[in-house]
Amino acid sequence: MAGVVSIDPRDRTPIYAQLERGFRAAIAAGRLGPGDQLPTVRQLAVDLRVNANTVARVSAELERAGVLETRRGVGSFVTAPPAHARSPHEHDRRLRAFATKVLADATDLGLALEELVAELERHG
Repeated sequence: MAGVVSIDPRDRTPIYAQLERGFRAAIAAGRLGPGDQLPTVRQLAVDLRVNANTVARVSAELERAGVLETRRGVGSFVTAPPAHARSPHEHDRRLRAFATKVLADATDLGLALEELVAELERHG
């Protein structure tokens, strides 16, 4: 699992955020799929060299988000398909970046915003 999800100690992003982002990215990329079982919290903590409470916190958050399911006495399993694994914040960030690029390209081509919107509506 340490190969699927990793922690960069030099990254200033909190470890729990790196871990959550790593799991979501692994699912979105297909390295983890629906039904795949994760190692135990303790095993992940040992593999990644992080506190077990941090792993448990991320696991609980991903469960609340519908990305993982924990079955008492059995383990944690991936439940989200790749399309649903990304966080809403990541989706919004990508959408903003895409819209910014499209608007910049339209400006470079001399297209008016109204023309662009009208064309998008014709295709939508």
